[in-house]
Amino acid sequence: MLTDEEEPSATPGRHRGSARPDDAEQATSSTILNQTGGIAGFAYSTVLVIVFVTANAFLPLPVAIGVAVATGLALFIFRLLRGERFVSAIGSLLGVAVAAGIVLWTGSARDFFVIGIWASLAGFVVTLASVLARRPLTGVVWNVVHGGTHAWRSDRSVRVAHDVATLAAASVFGSRFAIQQWLYLTDSTGGLGIARVVMGTPLTVLAALVSVWAFRRSTGRLIRTNP
Repeated sequence: MLTDEEEPSATPGRHRGSARPDDAEQATSSTILNQTGGIAGFAYSTVLVIVFVTANAFLPLPVAIGVAVATGLALFIFRLLRGERFVSAIGSLLGVAVAAGIVLWTGSARDFFVIGIWASLAGFVVTLASVLARRPLTGVVWNVVHGGTHAWRSDRSVRVAHDVATLAAASVFGSRFAIQQWLYLTDSTGGLGIARVVMGTPLTVLAALVSVWAFRRSTGRLIRTNP
């Protein structure tokens, strides 16, 4: 039989309750960037943009496309040799291949960026709509990560934190779409390349940091205070 000192209900339960949120927060913090390609993924995408824009400035368009695709293939092989997962490594190659196909079809270098432009619009619509529906997307994700059983929307502080985090993401998507669509309409391929680089990793990391803050605030109020 267990004595009072041996009974496992209280202290172990608190240890488990405190460990699980910490583990979830660590997983979530890394997932926010990893699901968007991670720092390395952004770097590889930036390389492909720079290669295409530079090649397009000095070479005929079909040759510039070939250079970009060849660079994507080289990066794909390099990432596999570094031990990255096939799914992660193939992403940049597929992206540049699809973009190259669109450029070959339309004959316009600016269409290398069209997928990213419309993806930004889609991201803006989804994130803003979730806030207007009072179900900010980062809060929905946080709840799913932590079991899907928390009444996070009833805690005003938590909901406001996720409103801020989701609006930060919406601002990133919206500014990318607005600026790059304007550059697209003015047929500024070089400007699109610069905008893609400048508005890529820095803004994504900033939005991710705001999301991590909202996640940790939610965990502190809804989980650690209620072991």
